[in-house]
Amino acid sequence: MKFVRTIFDKLRSHFSKEGKMERLYPLFESTENFFLSSNEVTVNGSHIRDKNDLKRMMIMVIFALAPCTLFGIWNAGHQMMAQHSTTTSFINEFMHGAVIVLPIIAVSYIVGGLWEVFFAIVRRHEINEGFLVTGLLFPLTLPPSVPLWQVALGISFGVVIGKELFGGTGQNVINPALSGRAFLFFAYPAYMSGDIWISKPILGVSGPIDATVSATPLAEASIYSATDAFWGIIPGSIGEMCVPAIVFGALILLSTKVASWRIMLSCLIGFLISLVTFGVAGSDIVLQLVSGGFLFGLVFMATDPVSAPLSIKMHWVYGFLIGALTVVIRLFNVAYTEGMMLAIIFMNFISPLLDYVYMQLHIRRRRR
Repeated sequence: MKFVRTIFDKLRSHFSKEGKMERLYPLFESTENFFLSSNEVTVNGSHIRDKNDLKRMMIMVIFALAPCTLFGIWNAGHQMMAQHSTTTSFINEFMHGAVIVLPIIAVSYIVGGLWEVFFAIVRRHEINEGFLVTGLLFPLTLPPSVPLWQVALGISFGVVIGKELFGGTGQNVINPALSGRAFLFFAYPAYMSGDIWISKPILGVSGPIDATVSATPLAEASIYSATDAFWGIIPGSIGEMCVPAIVFGALILLSTKVASWRIMLSCLIGFLISLVTFGVAGSDIVLQLVSGGFLFGLVFMATDPVSAPLSIKMHWVYGFLIGALTVVIRLFNVAYTEGMMLAIIFMNFISPLLDYVYMQLHIRRRRR
């Protein structure tokens, strides 16, 4: 890679201070870091040494999302073929799914990336690697039938309003991908929970009717069994359906210590305790657990280190309340059958308060 380093070294003077393209330095710097590791090192020994910098952490999350992405591509093609009652091969279904899903991911990365570059140039700071995750996480929460213009609008809202308005990466209060998803859900509910390719009989009505696509099949619980929901071979959002793929991603995040196991475990405990408290039992608990966006949100969104509490002990409270609120929204809000998205967003706003309470308790304990 020496010749690549040489190319960047020759171009650096044009983008450095007082260079002809000084304003575009953030774009040059991010491109260089994409191909090469930083050549800036400390003169003396550093006080803290850690192999995980921000770029490596983001890449780990991308690896963890890969199984959900690949399954979502295949499932989109499979559901489209099911509409036409066509029997075909796995490869053929995957290729058809790629035609549907890859443009959604591409639009998310291109439009969101342009906003990232714009704000980096205006504010004259580096382009943060955090968008690598947001750009993939956001489309995985969408149904495959979503129009591309809505993808562009949603990721724009998530990046600009959900993150840059608060000062950029590390300063956002809510998860950018979730804020974009919530915007589309409430602005265009017909598109986010409308008709999809597959048809199934429901409630004893003769003849097929259109099933609906959303972040969860909970509204059609009488159609799909817990086994269907577990494997994810049902209509729904692109990346939220397959439990084994989500669990595999969770193992990657936990083994690399990128995500907090305390948030995951406490969220699951709060979810299960709330279900039992409100009289849900037996197979219905399993269906609630494997259906919808609960597990996907638990693994990839509730554990967002920026919007979660900084204090480790408050991770237990934060995760528990997310799980409990999800159940409350699911069981008592007849207009909204899924609750994970709203529960996480609500707790994102409460997260600074949890840190404040913990700090005050810590100060009081030290004074005593």
